Amino acid sequence: MKPSKNNYTPLIILVLLAALVGMSWLYVGERSRDHSRSEQQKSSSGQQVFHWKLVTTWPKNFPGLGTAPEKFANIVNAMSQGRLLIKVYGAGELVPAMGVFDAVSAGSAQAGHGAAYYWKGKLASSIFFTAVPFGMTAQEMNGWLYHGGGIELWREAYAPFNIIPMAGGNTGVQMAGWFNKEINSIEDVKGLKMRIPGSGGEVWDRLGGSAVTLPGGELYTSLQTGVIDATEWVAPSNDMAFGFHEVAKYYYYPGWHEPGSTLELIINKDAFEALPKDLQTIVEAAARYANADMLDEYTARNNTALKELVGKHKVQLRKLPDDVLRELHRVSDAYLLELSKTDELTGRVYQSWKQFMEDAKEYHHISEQAYINARDL
Repeated sequence: MKPSKNNYTPLIILVLLAALVGMSWLYVGERSRDHSRSEQQKSSSGQQVFHWKLVTTWPKNFPGLGTAPEKFANIVNAMSQGRLLIKVYGAGELVPAMGVFDAVSAGSAQAGHGAAYYWKGKLASSIFFTAVPFGMTAQEMNGWLYHGGGIELWREAYAPFNIIPMAGGNTGVQMAGWFNKEINSIEDVKGLKMRIPGSGGEVWDRLGGSAVTLPGGELYTSLQTGVIDATEWVAPSNDMAFGFHEVAKYYYYPGWHEPGSTLELIINKDAFEALPKDLQTIVEAAARYANADMLDEYTARNNTALKELVGKHKVQLRKLPDDVLRELHRVSDAYLLELSKTDELTGRVYQSWKQFMEDAKEYHHISEQAYINARDL
């Protein structure tokens, strides 16, 4: 007997239901895989993002000194792929210039950029981590810090303040400064009012001069009005930007007081240790980049700036007399030895710094110095 069409109906319905169930499971499975992929993307892009504030002692984007922390922040942002975002604040935008150390120590800012010798009132040893009169060049400072035990001493000195220091730039040898009075002998130093901070100012005072501390923004007017007779700042590129050639007659060299000034990046210890290891490594690598890049930039820009100052603006370039340099050196040595007796840590820093410099000098007499002398023959 042939089955009727009606006898096939239940079978067809069962087949259709089975197909529908199968398609449903396929749909659910695909949705599950899509959901899993979505979760993986969310997990990958949803890693913790850290936001840091970096305060500086410099005007916002000031060439060299002020652009170094910006470059550091940009490198960190890029290398971390946005996981560590650093916003840079110029002096006075978030904290005063001289409030950077305290802000980072307290954690109100996670990082800072400045110069260690600004904190001499807190730590006598701090000056050795920037520059001291007749001290080390940039090349020698980097050697001491990275391979001569300097950075370990620096971090020991800052540890009580909950701060991790890193080298964050170097100006190279600076200029002696801008003067409205000639310096022909040590007698010309006596009574001369000069803006010169740190250990250089201490030495200037001991030779009978009058060291004055003024912020960079007041230097032009102070020279112009005779409030000061002279000022040091940095080097040709920065000095020309400040317009000192318009208000001072003589530009003296060499920069006996700052022969290789290391700038610092300081990091709040708690903030640094809260980072994953890879981000910590990125911060340290970016600091090394900023340290090298600043010296490269000054080396390039000072050449053209000096040519313009002398050729276009007719600046009178002068060398400090040898007898003046010898006396500055003698007084500097005595001052640093005296300073080394301030406390046990400063004594150890001084001994490490002094030994490295003497060894470097001995080698550089037959390498760097000998080559430069030979090149000038």
